[in-house]
Amino acid sequence: MIDIGISKLALIGAVALVVIGPEKLPRVARTVGTLLGKAQRYVSDVKAEVNRSMELDELKKMKESVETAARDVEQTVHTASSDFEKDWREATDFASDYDSGTSTSDYGSYDSRSAVAPVYKNPGKNFRLKRGAVPRWYKARAGVRTHVQSGAARVARFKPKR
Repeated sequence: MIDIGISKLALIGAVALVVIGPEKLPRVARTVGTLLGKAQRYVSDVKAEVNRSMELDELKKMKESVETAARDVEQTVHTASSDFEKDWREATDFASDYDSGTSTSDYGSYDSRSAVAPVYKNPGKNFRLKRGAVPRWYKARAGVRTHVQSGAARVARFKPKR
């Protein structure tokens, strides 16, 4: 930038005082100050806009790199899944051939009736019910309420019979 020292500013001030005059100098100085402030704000706005555009370009490049990486991952997953499906088909075809007895091996023939898979038995739990850690018999003995009742229902329950 321009190198302006104290001596140069004093020289410019003296020339302005002689040329403009002492009456108009404060108004001119105020006007010059506002113009310099506007110029500085304009320059800072331009710098900010340039920085934003540079960051936007960087973000676009980063977005493209992430998209290409995602495409590569998608492609590898697709090829791996197709390889898995192919291997799975081969294995299931081999197993079905083995079960039907069409395939012969060194281990002898396989009888599907000899190996019976265990039948699934439901554990009989109702997972919707909340099960407490304290047994019901203990709650009954200790007098802990296990069911919520309204006040009117409690009065009706414990009302003496006539």
